[in-house]
Amino acid sequence: MPRPGQVKLESEERLSDRIAIGLLTRTFPPELVDRVVAECGRGGQRTRLLPPRVVVYFVLAMCLFSGQGYEEVARLLTQGLAWARRWSGEWQVPSTAAISRARVKLGAAPMKALFAEVARPLATESTVGARYRRWRLIAVDGTVFDIPDSEDNAAYFGRPATHRTERCAYPQVRIVGLAECGTHAITAAALGPCTTSEHVLARELFGHTGVGDLLLADRGFSGVQLWREAYAAGADLLWRIRSHLILPVVQELSDGSYLSDIVKGADHRKRADPTRVRVIEYTLTGAGYPDSDAPIRLLTTILDPEQAPAVELAALYHERWEIENAFDELKTHQRGPAQVLRSRSPEGVEQEVWAHLLVHYAIRTLMHDTAGHARIDTDRLSFTRSIRLARRQVTAQAGFSP
Repeated sequence: MPRPGQVKLESEERLSDRIAIGLLTRTFPPELVDRVVAECGRGGQRTRLLPPRVVVYFVLAMCLFSGQGYEEVARLLTQGLAWARRWSGEWQVPSTAAISRARVKLGAAPMKALFAEVARPLATESTVGARYRRWRLIAVDGTVFDIPDSEDNAAYFGRPATHRTERCAYPQVRIVGLAECGTHAITAAALGPCTTSEHVLARELFGHTGVGDLLLADRGFSGVQLWREAYAAGADLLWRIRSHLILPVVQELSDGSYLSDIVKGADHRKRADPTRVRVIEYTLTGAGYPDSDAPIRLLTTILDPEQAPAVELAALYHERWEIENAFDELKTHQRGPAQVLRSRSPEGVEQEVWAHLLVHYAIRTLMHDTAGHARIDTDRLSFTRSIRLARRQVTAQAGFSP
């Protein structure tokens, strides 16, 4: 049964539609895939039609060709590949049932472990938009994916209520990620039920930040305890907070910002256990900002205005939108607009989400390398065109052998 948003090809396959195994095996080498699968205890005991390594690449392929059914993805993955001729005997495209069973045997752990192995910062000192003075710019934010409305998915992931307190049509899985602002590469992620708050998932990511990082976040991540935990990991912070909060002015600074103390809600009256921060307030003016009278308020751990003037941090904060762009690439251009994920089981959903993150990282790696060779800003490259380029790669050049 096709899932919502899935399309069926109406024309014959073209060479340009074949899977970009060259890109995937370059980013995720077969030796690494085999090691990760073995470490997760999912290695195959015998040669069969769909050994674990092939299933890993199939799951990645189904996320690159997210609008196609299982058998169509398998056909695109195998037809015309040099390694397909190395099978003993006649090789046939597996059935949907066989692919489903192979995905269940693989599970989600190898895809999660592969992402942890591979996903690393891509930016260099010369990458445009990746750094501010001595800091590497990273942003944290969250999003959700619609998933099939099965009993298992609904029970595990839950579904949000609408504005009328009715249930949404589909359950949702929540994702919180860290993204490099200069490359859009998502370098760490955590996922869970939609009933799990972004704060809870974000705490799993702070270990991926450290000294020399400047972490940007919007108002959804405001909270004294979360702020303290993020700062304890070693990164400096630049977060937006709600403008109505009352912050005492401890010291006015030369650049128009001021020092203040933040406390937990229970300690608000006594101002007990304060944390010193620097506050930057400004407004946006112009035709594109109808709410320009409402001030934007930022908090930062960079207390010295000589190290980071307020006007520069105010301009810098809007780099946070790079992670919004990354999620848009992931959900709209890569997955396809209005498409629901394929998997009808919680572990299948997790496997699929990690695979989507892996494919996005592979494409972003390709774009970063291309921009570096051409000495241009990565933002000048189209993500959609990069996906098309990946699909047009001649698969036989990969030298991949199952």
